[in-house]
Amino acid sequence: MTRLSEYLLPTEKQARPDAEAISHKLMVRAGLVRQMGAGMWSWLPAGWRVHQRVVAIIREEMNAIGGQEMLMPVLQPAEPWRKTGRLEIDELFKLTDRRGSELVLAMTHEEAVTFHVAQLVSSYRDLPLILYHFQVKERDEPRPRAGVLRTREFIMKDSYSFDRDQAGMEERYALHIGAYDRIMQRTGLRFYRVEGDVGMMGGVGAHEYMAPAAAGEDQIALAPGYAANLEVAAASDEVEQRGDGFVRNGEPLTIEPAIEIGNIFKLGTRYSEPLDARYLDEHGQEHAIWMASYGIGPARIVAAAVEQFADEHGISWPRALAPFAVHLVALGKPGTPEREAADELYATLVGGGIEVLYDDRDLAPGEKFADAELLGCPLRLTVGRRSLESGEVEAQLRRGRRDVGPLALTDDRDAMLRAVDELWRSAP
Repeated sequence: MTRLSEYLLPTEKQARPDAEAISHKLMVRAGLVRQMGAGMWSWLPAGWRVHQRVVAIIREEMNAIGGQEMLMPVLQPAEPWRKTGRLEIDELFKLTDRRGSELVLAMTHEEAVTFHVAQLVSSYRDLPLILYHFQVKERDEPRPRAGVLRTREFIMKDSYSFDRDQAGMEERYALHIGAYDRIMQRTGLRFYRVEGDVGMMGGVGAHEYMAPAAAGEDQIALAPGYAANLEVAAASDEVEQRGDGFVRNGEPLTIEPAIEIGNIFKLGTRYSEPLDARYLDEHGQEHAIWMASYGIGPARIVAAAVEQFADEHGISWPRALAPFAVHLVALGKPGTPEREAADELYATLVGGGIEVLYDDRDLAPGEKFADAELLGCPLRLTVGRRSLESGEVEAQLRRGRRDVGPLALTDDRDAMLRAVDELWRSAP
């Protein structure tokens, strides 16, 4: 049901006083998310639609490189984490059950997936292998902030590759780079793939996917043909600090804030050794499995899209992420010709498979237009008395608030659907 008279979309005229990031302000104002506690956010229906748009893109690209989707628990025994040396991480939630057994709430799933692979993989014939899932993560974040950008609970897609040796790991790593690049391109985001630090994950190398945005807590160092996390760049022998700036091989680096939306790690045998994940080669020799892990945050992609494309009127979604393709606005009261025409157009669009949010509320036109611009669907169609008298519908693309109508109303259902689809596809 996507009639606004019955749809849960609690828009607000003013930003919350504690909101600083653009995405925090607008995602609350547009009725996409609501806070339950520090770092704990609920996704409301329209917001969840956007989140799931991202999930669908990620799933398609993961399947395309041979990933097999599964699901692992958030609540896990502490012992595998103890074996890998990560049980004492400050951000890891720890608890005990009624029997006194030590448990953790997983912030990532290297231990869990390696635990299973150690039991299920025994031969070189079982490799290579790519496993992934979408799952809630829990993190005892000391300073939750910026809406859904830094939270204590979030959903992440994490995938894991398992190979016979380093050469195989590098192949799977390259496959993921290709998949991640395509994911970012399909979302419409501006992004950089930069050299990263392995951090608490460990291993032998890492890259981060960064979306430039003022709200970003990370900084990236940029030059033609070069992009790196600023911390990595500053530690490089190629980079030197001069005053407040940095220079690489004599060329100044541009420093830009960014949101980390994905990260990939070459783990090597960092987890397979302590968790005894091994295989027998064709000669009967035993070897540790080589691993890599790959994370991506749908919520951060959503927030980054808001940050990059919003204007003074509200959100302006890339077409691939918008909660609805069309925001249909009816200006007449129930029983008027314009309302009847809007009802008929709504039925035509829905019947033709176009996802429509229909504003059939009994509100002033200004309020309806303000909500439409705040929510930011790519195409707005408006049915009013004046346009109807001419047999037309007003059409406007949200990006740039560009009028592209009027759109002629016709009894030819297929022609109407084609015309609306063409207008929608003309949006960025």
